[in-house]
Amino acid sequence: MPLVTHSGFPRIGLKRELKRALESHWRGGTDARALKDTARTLRLSHWQLAHAAGADVVPCNDFSLYDHVLDTAVLFDAIPERYRLVFAENALDGYFAMARGHKRGGHDLHALEMTKWFDTNYHYLVPELQAGQRFALNGDKPLAEFREARSLGLHARPVLLGPVSFLLLSKTVDGSDRLALLDALLPPYADLLGQLADAGADWVQLDEPCLVFDLEDVDRAAYRHAYATLAAARTPRLLLASYFGALGDNLAMAAALPADGLHVDLVRAPEQLDAVLDALPADRILSAGVVDGRNIWRSHPGRVLPLLRKARARIGDERLWLAPSCSLLHVPIDLEAETGLDPQRRASMAFARQKIEELRVYADALAGQPEADAALAAQQGLLDAQANAPGVVVAGVRDRLHALGPQASLRRSAHAARRASQAEVLDLPPLPTTTIGSFPQTDDLRKARAAHRAGKLDDETYEQRLRAEIERVVRFQERLGLDVLVHGEPERNDMVEYFGEQLDGYLFTRLGWVQSYGSRCVKPPVIWGDVARPAPMTVRWSRYAQSLTDKPMKGMLTGPVTMLQWSFVRDDLPRETVCRQIALALRDEVHDLEAAGIGLIQIDEPALREGLPLRRADWPGYLAWAVECFRIAAGGVRDATQIHTHMCYSEFNDIIEAVAAMDADVISIETSRSRMELLDAFARFRYPNGIGPGVYDIHSPRVPGQEEILDLLHKALDVLQPGQLWINPDCGLKTRGWPEVEQALRHMVDGARQLRAELEAIPG
Repeated sequence: MPLVTHSGFPRIGLKRELKRALESHWRGGTDARALKDTARTLRLSHWQLAHAAGADVVPCNDFSLYDHVLDTAVLFDAIPERYRLVFAENALDGYFAMARGHKRGGHDLHALEMTKWFDTNYHYLVPELQAGQRFALNGDKPLAEFREARSLGLHARPVLLGPVSFLLLSKTVDGSDRLALLDALLPPYADLLGQLADAGADWVQLDEPCLVFDLEDVDRAAYRHAYATLAAARTPRLLLASYFGALGDNLAMAAALPADGLHVDLVRAPEQLDAVLDALPADRILSAGVVDGRNIWRSHPGRVLPLLRKARARIGDERLWLAPSCSLLHVPIDLEAETGLDPQRRASMAFARQKIEELRVYADALAGQPEADAALAAQQGLLDAQANAPGVVVAGVRDRLHALGPQASLRRSAHAARRASQAEVLDLPPLPTTTIGSFPQTDDLRKARAAHRAGKLDDETYEQRLRAEIERVVRFQERLGLDVLVHGEPERNDMVEYFGEQLDGYLFTRLGWVQSYGSRCVKPPVIWGDVARPAPMTVRWSRYAQSLTDKPMKGMLTGPVTMLQWSFVRDDLPRETVCRQIALALRDEVHDLEAAGIGLIQIDEPALREGLPLRRADWPGYLAWAVECFRIAAGGVRDATQIHTHMCYSEFNDIIEAVAAMDADVISIETSRSRMELLDAFARFRYPNGIGPGVYDIHSPRVPGQEEILDLLHKALDVLQPGQLWINPDCGLKTRGWPEVEQALRHMVDGARQLRAELEAIPG
C-alpha cells in the first residue's frame, strides 16, 4: 500500500492559540516559558491529529514561532551583526528583533525585510548575507522537535529548507554572489543531517521550492554541487521536495540529484507526471502531491485516481507516497469546527485534517478496499452535483461579462490632463500627507463587532458606535494636520472578508484562519459562485466621514486581484474570469462613491505581484488580465476623481510596465524596510504618476523618529520629482496601537513640513 504523508501543517492553532501566546509575550504578559509551552502543545496536538487522520509519517521542524526561513537563518547562524548583542542578552528577543525590530535597552534595530513566499499570501523574512559569510549550527531545533515527535511513538520526518533555495531566497547586503556562499553553508547542513541520522531519523525532507523557477546554469550547477556534497556525507535518506508548479526544464537535473526521493506538485502541474516517471531513477521514491495544499475544495477522484494508478503501474506501491501538493500551512486546520456552514457547501470542502483523510482513502482504494472505492465515487458525484447548484452560475453576471467592451477599462483622459483637473479641485499642498486606510482597532471596537455579530448588540447601537469611532479618527487626523483623510475602517474586520460578506457568490468560515506572517492571521473568504454586488458596500461610511470635515476624504476599496488572491477561489472557472466578475462589482462601487462626492478613491492591490506566475513565460498573460481588471474597476470616472492604489512587498523591477499600465493617479508602496531601494525601479522607468513610498514600517512596533523619516524622504527625492511625492506609512494601521501610531504619524507630518520648508528655500 502507498505511504500517506504530508509536507507541513498549519502552525497557528485552530483558535489562533499561537497568535495569542505571541502577542501576550510581546506585551510582557507572559514569559518565554509560557510561550514555548504553548508552542509545544500545538506541535504535539497537530502531530496526533495528522496521525489520527491517516498519516503514516508526520513532518517535524515545520513549526515556527514566526517564520521558517527566519528559523533557517538563525539555525545556521546567519544573524546580521546588528542583532548579535540582543541575541547575546536573550536569544528569543534576538529572534523577534530580526522579525519585528527592537527599540529598547539601548538598542534601535530595524526588522529584516519581509516579502511574499512565492505566489502565496504567506510572508517570509529575507535573510541578510554578505561576502565571506560564515555559517555554523546554532541550537538544536530540528533535533529537539524530532525527539518530541518520536516521544509520542510517531514516525517522523524532519523538514529543512534546502541549502540552495535558502541562498536564492536571501539577499546580500553588499551585492555579492549569494551562491558563492554555498561551500561555507554545506558543512553545517551536513553536520545537522548527521546528527539527525544519529538520533534515528530515517528520512529528512529538504525543501527546494526554487526548483520551479526559471533557473540559470549557475543555479543548476549549485544544486548539483550541493547534493553531491551532501550525498558524500553521512545523512538519512533525503526527500527532495518541490512545489507550487512544474519542474519543467529543471526536471532532468532534479531527478538526477543524489536524493532518495522526489516530491512533485501534481495539482498545479498534473501534466508533468509522465515526464517525472520517465526521469525518475529506478531506486527513487515518488512523493505525489495530488490533493491541493492551497485551496479548501475536496479533490476530484476522477482526476486524481488516473494519476495515481498510472504512477503505481510504473513504480509500484513501495516507491509511491501520497501527499498534498505542498505544505498545509496555507489552509485552515479542521473543517469539523465549521458547524455553521451550509451542509451542501461544507460537503465539498476539505481543510488540513480532511486532506490527510482524503489521502488515506486514496491509499485504501489503491489497496483494493471496496469501501474506499465507494467513498471516492460518492465524493465525485457530490462535486458534480455542486456544479449545478443554485448561485454557481448566474445568467445576469455571465451576460454582463460577455458584453464587456474595451472601453470599460479606459479613463476619460490621459494622466497629465487628469492631474491638472485634480490639482484644481483638490487644492493639496506640495508633498501631501495621508495614510493607507485603516486605523487601530481597539479591543472595545472588536468586542462591539463580535457582540453585534452574535446578536447581543442591536443595529442602532452598533451604528452609533461606528459613527463615534469614525468621528474620533477624523478629528485625530485633523489635529495631526494630515492633508488627505480616511475614515479609519472601524466597520471592517478584514480588507477582503468585509467586501466578500456583501457580495453574492461568497461564503465565510468561523475558524478558517491562515497565517500571513508572524502572529498575523487572515480568514480568507470562499468564492463558490458567480460574483455580483447586490447593494453599495462602503458609500454610507465614506459619505458620513466626508460630512465631518472640509479636508478631502479617500474612499477605500480592496482591488479585484487582491480579492481573488486572498480568497479560496472556486476551481471550476478560470481565475481571470472570476477576477473580471469581481472587477465589475467594484466598478459599481467606485461610481457610487464618486456620485456621493468622494473625490479620491483608493483601490488597493497589494497582491498584484503575488499572483505573478513563477515562470516568466506565463507573466504576460497574467499581467494582461490583472491590469485589465484593475482598470475595469477604476474605469469611466471623471478626470477630477483621483484614483489611488496600494501595493505591499512588491519587487517592481520586472513588472514596472504593468504597474504603469494600471494608470492609477497615485500609487503607495512599502519601502521603509528596504530604505527606499524599491523606488529604483520607478526611477529607471521614469514613472510619471504620483508615488507614496512608505516612511513608517507598520509591521514593527518600533516608532521611527522625525529625522529618520526625513532621511527616507530625502532618499525618495533622489529618485522622484517633488511633484510626484506623497508621504504616507507603509501600510494600514489596523494592527498597531494608538500611542505608537500618534507618535509615528506626528513625526511623519512634521517631517513633511520640514521638507516643504527646505524645498521652498531652494532658489528658483
